[in-house]
Amino acid sequence: MGSKKNVSRRSFLRTTLAGAAGTIILPSVVPSTVFGKSAPSNKINIAQIGFGRIAMSHDLPETMKNDIVRVIAVADLDANRMRQGKTWVETHYEEITGKKKYVDVDIYQDYREMLLRNDIDAVIISTPDHWHAQPAIEAALSGKDIYLQKPTSLTIEEGRHLSNVIHRTGRILQLGSQQRSQDPWPHFKKACELVRNGRVGDLHTIYVGLPGDPSGPEELKMPIPENLDYEMWLGSTPYVYYTENRVHSQISITSRPGWLRCEQFGAGMITGWGAHHVDTAHWGMGTEFTGPVELEGTAEFPKSGLWNVHGSFKTTSKYANGVTMHISGDYPNGVKFVGSEGWIFVSRGPVQVTATDPTAAESTLQALDASDHKILDSVIGENETHLYNSPEQHKNWIDSIISREDPIAPAEVGHRSNTACLLNHIAMKLPRKLYWNPDAERFINDDEANSMLSRAQRWPYGTNHSLKNFNGI
Repeated sequence: MGSKKNVSRRSFLRTTLAGAAGTIILPSVVPSTVFGKSAPSNKINIAQIGFGRIAMSHDLPETMKNDIVRVIAVADLDANRMRQGKTWVETHYEEITGKKKYVDVDIYQDYREMLLRNDIDAVIISTPDHWHAQPAIEAALSGKDIYLQKPTSLTIEEGRHLSNVIHRTGRILQLGSQQRSQDPWPHFKKACELVRNGRVGDLHTIYVGLPGDPSGPEELKMPIPENLDYEMWLGSTPYVYYTENRVHSQISITSRPGWLRCEQFGAGMITGWGAHHVDTAHWGMGTEFTGPVELEGTAEFPKSGLWNVHGSFKTTSKYANGVTMHISGDYPNGVKFVGSEGWIFVSRGPVQVTATDPTAAESTLQALDASDHKILDSVIGENETHLYNSPEQHKNWIDSIISREDPIAPAEVGHRSNTACLLNHIAMKLPRKLYWNPDAERFINDDEANSMLSRAQRWPYGTNHSLKNFNGI
C-alpha cells in the first residue's frame, strides 16, 4: 500500500475493533505526542482520510496553517488521489516552511490500517457522506480525535451511534460547520446572538433557502479503474455497477463529484448546504440539542437517470418552542429569522462553493441584512447571551485537542442538525404530517417513517459491523 506500517484489514478488524468489547481506554489530557519525551517538535500528528476537493481546498490548508500540527499520512481508496495527496501535502509544507522534505507522508488505500498507528493523534475525514460515521467511529475507538466533514452520517441511526461513541470514549470531534466560526463568516454568530437576545422580538418563523439538484442522463456501465477500490468505496451501500459519474472524476480533483447526486450515498442538498443552514437556525433559536416535533413536505424527484436526489422542494417543521421552519429553494440561499419586531437574514453572500454547484451565485445576495439596520448596530450587553467564540473551525478543533474541552460543533450538535435535515428529507417522501419525538428519536405511531431512520448495511462495512463488539452504544 506504499506505507511503512502496513497491517492487513483482517488483522485490524480482529485486533482493534473486536478489542473494543473490552476496556475502553479514555484519553489522556492531551495527545501523547504533543508534550511527550519523544515528541518530534511537540507536534500533533494528523492523518487525512479522503483526498478530494474539500480536503485539498479547505480542510488541509486550514489545518496546516497551525504550526503545532503535522500531517504525516494520507489515505484514499483511489490510489491516484492517495498519491496526489502525498505530493500535495509535502509540496505545501515545503512552500510554507521553506524546507525540502519537511515531512515524508505515508500513504494508504485502506484507512483502517492507518488507524493502527500509535503515532497518529487525530484524523481529518473528508469522504463521501456514506463514509462519514464509520471511519469516525473507528477512529474514536482507535484513540484518535476527529475533524469530520458534514453531515455527520448517512442515516439518523448512524449519527446516534457516532455521538454515543464519541461521548463514551471522550474523544474530540469537530464537525465542519464552519458557519459557526469567525473566519471567514463572523456575521453568522452575530446574527444568532442578536436573535438569541431578542433583537427581532419573539422569534416565530425561520426561512431557510436551499437549492435542489438537477437530474442527469442514464449512464452506461464502465470498467472499474485499476486505481480505485470500488468494492470498498461502495461500503455499506448496495452493490451497483461502476460508472464515473456515480463516483468522482478520474481527471479533475476539483469538480463536483457525481455521488453528491445519488441517494445511495447522500440525501442531496437538504444535507449538503442544509447541514450548514439548519445548524445556523438551531444555533439562533437555541435548539442545538433537540429537534422538530412536526414535519410535512413535498419534493420533485427525477423519474429517470443516474442522479436521483431531490430537486425542487418545500418542507415545514415545527419546534416545541413554537417556531416554524420553512425550507425551500424558493427562498434566498441563507437563513431568515422572523420575530414579532422584525427580521434578520444571514448568508454567505454572493458566493458559489465551486463552479459546478447546481445553482449560480446570487449576485445581489446580502451576507447580513435586517428589517431595520438599527438591529444590526445593536451591541450585545455584558449580561446578555454570548455564544461560543471560535476563530476558525480547524483552529478551534486543534485548541480543543489540547484543552480536551468541547469544540464549537461537537458530535451531538452535529448529529441533531443532521437529524433535522434527514427528517425533512423523510417528509419529502411521505405524503402526510409526521410527528417526531426528539428525546426518543422516533416518529410517533408511524412504522413506515421509523423504518427510514436506518438502512440495511452491506457486510462487512457499516457502523453496525464496527460496533458489534462495543458495549453501551
